[in-house]
Amino acid sequence: MAQTAPGAPDGQPGTDAAARLADPTGELRKLAGDCVHCGFCLPACPTYQLWGEEMDSPRGRIHLMTQILDTGKGSAAAATHFDRCLGCMACVPACPSGVRYDRLIEAARAWGAEEPADGAAGDQAAAPARVLPPRSRRDRAVRAAIFATFPYPRRLRLLLAPLRAAQRTGLDRLAMRSAAVSRLAPEAAAALAVAPAGQAAFRHAALPVRVPARGQRRAVVGMLTGCVQQVFFPGVNAATARVLSAEGCDVVIPAGQGCCGALSLHSGRRAEAAAFARRVIETFEQAAVDAVIVNAAGCGSAMKEYADLLAGDPAWADRAAALTARVRDFSEYLAEIGPVAPRAELQLSIAYQDACHLGYGQRITAQPRSLLRAIPGLTLAELGDGATCCGSAGIYNLVQQEAAAELGARKARAVRATGADLLVSANPGCTLQISRALAAQGAGIPMAHVAEVLDASIQGRPASSLLER
Repeated sequence: MAQTAPGAPDGQPGTDAAARLADPTGELRKLAGDCVHCGFCLPACPTYQLWGEEMDSPRGRIHLMTQILDTGKGSAAAATHFDRCLGCMACVPACPSGVRYDRLIEAARAWGAEEPADGAAGDQAAAPARVLPPRSRRDRAVRAAIFATFPYPRRLRLLLAPLRAAQRTGLDRLAMRSAAVSRLAPEAAAALAVAPAGQAAFRHAALPVRVPARGQRRAVVGMLTGCVQQVFFPGVNAATARVLSAEGCDVVIPAGQGCCGALSLHSGRRAEAAAFARRVIETFEQAAVDAVIVNAAGCGSAMKEYADLLAGDPAWADRAAALTARVRDFSEYLAEIGPVAPRAELQLSIAYQDACHLGYGQRITAQPRSLLRAIPGLTLAELGDGATCCGSAGIYNLVQQEAAAELGARKARAVRATGADLLVSANPGCTLQISRALAAQGAGIPMAHVAEVLDASIQGRPASSLLER
């Protein structure tokens, strides 16, 4: 039986016992101890840029985490500072001590995460003890609704018809301007604001389970279709499959594949993420492919964490590590195998935006730029904002609307300053967020995925096909 600290209520664990619950293996204590509080993370952190508040910097949040590890108890104020973190990981490459802040913030969020009540026992074992006070009933309900919808493509697709009807009638704009909606349901207003308005998201066409290689087969790859990607941006998946095929890959697209768990993992819902991960691992094991190609930065980053996520599960640890070793971002994989398909000219000026989970999370920055620069006639412009997060950050733009809007506005101004014809990104959340911010500034700059630009060049389509969609 746990010892009770002097003055602790009966039945409550003492300080040492509670602290052990927060960090049963001691890993977090070691990771937090790597921070020497030098401050190199401060200028890299978007929330510190916004507010200049020490507790909204990586260094400050690590200080709060250390207090919780010492006492086994966190405050509502600490939880607020953890929630305000974008999880963009810009601080990780900026840190001279190599502090794994990404792992620390995920753990801190898990201390207060509301996990589904019906998870399997093995999944619940992945969830650490709660040491932060419970959220308000309203906050729990909002997050439950988000996580009951976005990771499930079929449920998300059911929202398309009413969304389209609202856009056609102007009800969406009326709701976004409504003071009552903004006050009572700001998350709903934020969701309407970032929802895609073009026709592409409403044209659902199932992809074949296998797309054969054109010419000599060089590899057999699997393709993750994602959740938001397949519902709101089906053209990105279709373009990805065509490009891979043109580059000599048989593309296996397992039917009925589920969510990879990225939204859950990056929000601290580790048990839920572990359940999603097991299903994805099993799906691609059965597909028997050389590599698993992912065209969404957040998804790829999460799948490359499966080995860590399931390290404590003897039945899945080796399987998770095997899949993690085969996961490749779309641009990363093309750079590895070497493009061979001929490229036709595209007279375009393109600005490329580094998605945080691609640039900071996976350290993939040169490959997409190299692929784009290899297209004849294309010029590439760089954003002058230091690759600062756009404010999308998973569910951040739904639950932290003001900060997300300010970061989105900054990104939109940086995009406009390039004078580019087209903005290219590699993450659906970034595309939604930046499109919203550009529209708010009256800028009609279209957006595309790297795969769509390559596809247009390989297929010999004109530049206008990317600009008029």
